[in-house]
Amino acid sequence: MSAPEHIVFITGRLARARLEKVAAGLPEKFRWSIADAGVKVAALMTEEIIRRRIELPEGATRVILPGRCRANLEHLAAHFGMPVERGPDEVVDLPAWLGLSARKIDLSRHDLRIFSEIVDASKMSVEEILAKGQDLARRGADVIDLGGLPDTPFPHLEDAVRAMKEAGLKVSVDSFSREELARGAQAGADFLLSLNEDTLDLAFECDAVPVLVPKRPDDLPSLDRAIERMLKAGRPFLADPILEPIHHGFVDSISRYRDTRARWPDIAMMMGTGNLTELTEADSLGVTALLVGMCSELTIQNVLIVQVSNHTRRTVEEHDAARRVMFAAKADSALPKGYGRALLALHDKRPFVQTSADIVQAAAEVRDPNYRIAVAEDGIHVYNRDIHRVGTDAMAFFPDLNVASDGAHAFYLGAELAKAETAWRLGKRYVQDEPLGWGCAADAEVEDATAFKKAGHTRHSGPDAPPPGTRDARLVKPEADAEPPETIPETAARAEAAPERPQAPKTKLVCGRLVSADQA
Repeated sequence: MSAPEHIVFITGRLARARLEKVAAGLPEKFRWSIADAGVKVAALMTEEIIRRRIELPEGATRVILPGRCRANLEHLAAHFGMPVERGPDEVVDLPAWLGLSARKIDLSRHDLRIFSEIVDASKMSVEEILAKGQDLARRGADVIDLGGLPDTPFPHLEDAVRAMKEAGLKVSVDSFSREELARGAQAGADFLLSLNEDTLDLAFECDAVPVLVPKRPDDLPSLDRAIERMLKAGRPFLADPILEPIHHGFVDSISRYRDTRARWPDIAMMMGTGNLTELTEADSLGVTALLVGMCSELTIQNVLIVQVSNHTRRTVEEHDAARRVMFAAKADSALPKGYGRALLALHDKRPFVQTSADIVQAAAEVRDPNYRIAVAEDGIHVYNRDIHRVGTDAMAFFPDLNVASDGAHAFYLGAELAKAETAWRLGKRYVQDEPLGWGCAADAEVEDATAFKKAGHTRHSGPDAPPPGTRDARLVKPEADAEPPETIPETAARAEAAPERPQAPKTKLVCGRLVSADQA
């Protein structure tokens, strides 16, 4: 029988107490030790510091670094002779990172094809259409839909289709004009939107896959007849019962999707989500998540989306994120909860990673003049060796910060405090010097996990170094006041630290409420 796994968590002095609390709450099946490198800030540990100061206990099998530690994992793995991994950014996320959420999250897969429409393609040049199509594909679209406008000539339709195909893109053509649809198909379009039983003959004159719609949204029998004809001919197609806007048949249209799936359990279907995302002035991310959830339940594996209004400028990314979350949740027979933060833009599920008491304890350990900023449920905390202030108004901190003579540092603190106030008011995670996370509503910065960030523009307020106590003091080397390294075994840490939280009792979902499994 192989020896049990023994994890070593490497940390710094300031984070050690919090790590002990969280680790002490891990199930007994985990064997672990904490290796305190003796430096204050774990994120500032370099590869060289770790190699020189950390000695692993006997029996160790795996090493986990803090998420913000910039070190080369391969180099350290070779040094220690065992796997070295970068853990989560926040200690409170460690249990989930270790897989204690009872599921392994894989968001690499999905089964939903995104058609993204360029609604005014007839008014754009071929070059503009191609650039737009490539941008939509980069964002996550699988098929680029060229939309035709009523009474607007589209003489370059064929050239646009051919240019897109030559660039390796899948193309669909959407038009009320049968003549335009035929031209698009002849140029090589992959799909035609939208044919009903009166225009269905076109589907038998080309190789493009038709998207079938009813003659009127409430005329499902006409859609059924079109479906029957395509099935009898053995030709591929998609069926779209048409989603209608709120107060214009929305609820009835949802019922039609359900009814169509019930009558035709094996056909390929499409839902056009733009009638809801574009025509509802609400943040589109939640609307999109709900609609993609419906598609997941009904096995609708194609969506036609529109990205025109300013409030839907990220709808491709939103559909891409939602399809991955819903696919993973469906595969797990689970609620779409606990599958990452991509669908959380305004709020975070667990925004405050430190309690006020945690921050007070950390502040008591600080011996330098650099300002730290943290956010807890009671507000924004600003502290260094001299002060610890708590408030909810970023501007109100200025008189206490002693930076009136250092414009660059004042600018930096003002920007960070404004960000912290935004995070506190919205219930978002705040990390000093890091951008707020907006889920799939904004692109996240891609960082080199093996290198520290370059010094910012506020390092100096002029040609001379700023006075003592300003941000330049951050440049003190992490080992300047380091203590001897120490390894804390599991038994000692469990004895000293109470669990971060008690183990939650097992629950079941009954009639929309979570109740104790014993009561279910």
